[in-house]
Amino acid sequence: MTSSMPLDAFTRLPAAARALTLDGLSGLIDAVAAEAAETHRFLRFQWYAAALTAYGGAARTIVVEREGDPVIALPMIATGPHWLGMASVPGSYWPFRSFPMSITAAPDQVALLLAEVRRQVRVLRIGPVCDGDPGLEAMIAVARAKGWAVLDRFVANGYVLDMAGGKAAGTWPRSSTLKKNRFHEKHLATHGELGWHYATGAALPAAFDAYAIVEEKSWIADHDDGGRDAKFTAAGHGAFWRVAAADPVLADMFSGALLTIAGAPVSFAFDINAGTLRYAIANSYDTAFAKHSPGRVLDYRNLLRGLDQGVARVDWGAGDSGYKRGIGAVKAQAIRDWLFVRPGMSAAAARLLAGRWRRSGNPGPARALSPQA
Repeated sequence: MTSSMPLDAFTRLPAAARALTLDGLSGLIDAVAAEAAETHRFLRFQWYAAALTAYGGAARTIVVEREGDPVIALPMIATGPHWLGMASVPGSYWPFRSFPMSITAAPDQVALLLAEVRRQVRVLRIGPVCDGDPGLEAMIAVARAKGWAVLDRFVANGYVLDMAGGKAAGTWPRSSTLKKNRFHEKHLATHGELGWHYATGAALPAAFDAYAIVEEKSWIADHDDGGRDAKFTAAGHGAFWRVAAADPVLADMFSGALLTIAGAPVSFAFDINAGTLRYAIANSYDTAFAKHSPGRVLDYRNLLRGLDQGVARVDWGAGDSGYKRGIGAVKAQAIRDWLFVRPGMSAAAARLLAGRWRRSGNPGPARALSPQA
């Protein structure tokens, strides 16, 4: 005879979790990124591999697993002098340097992550990254409770364009702007036939070459840094984007637009589409055509095309606030650099130096929770 017990007589055991450090970049990064917030799903293995290829460094990856499934993946590389024991999250400066965390990750799994970070390094740098970043905010809360020193420095404010809201309100795009754009297009066409080209996926390598041609004829080529901030040239960040686009999942998130005149590249815009949010990565134009705003007319065509495809908001990042306000963007979340310093004497020393770290950034508002802890 079989006896039965009521279900409430059983006790559910807590999910078994563990953290481990793996040499190199772990393939588990992709599994975590797939379960991250939609805005962070581009933080894939190849994203970090591209950073190592372009900028150097040897990576380790801390992985937190829950019942065998990865829920957090934190790639890091050694930074600064060896005695400092500091590591940072690699990646591209923009949209941000962060790491993937499953939306189901719980505070106790974040605590495991921090315990493993403490075993591996003295200081962890995350950023620049926007306020509200899911992984960052989860780490801040747990780290402060565990006695870590958590220091931030302000970098800039980002700008965000609410296309869907503006369209619904009838305020974006303004009819006067579209009329002006048609005027500019008419005059650009006097130089030759206008071509509007869009690229994603497998079409990106050839598109990147065209974008590099534009950058070499743009203001950025004459900048004081010798054009090192260009996104697609060999002297700039071209290696990063070409390696990142080798991942077909990432390549399908990448979206480029190009204006040609008589077949020659004149202006481009390049973005990452993360669900209904678009990160505007770069745009530029041949200064020989500056009088008739080729970058602006292409941007509007590209934005309206994105709106038709389901993009609701565009994160433009920092810099050139006049241009971004002119296109309809408004000041949004702060972008900051963060240091997590392990508890004990290291944290105590870091608290004394918090002001110096903050002043090494740009003038701007501190987080309400700084600088205590």
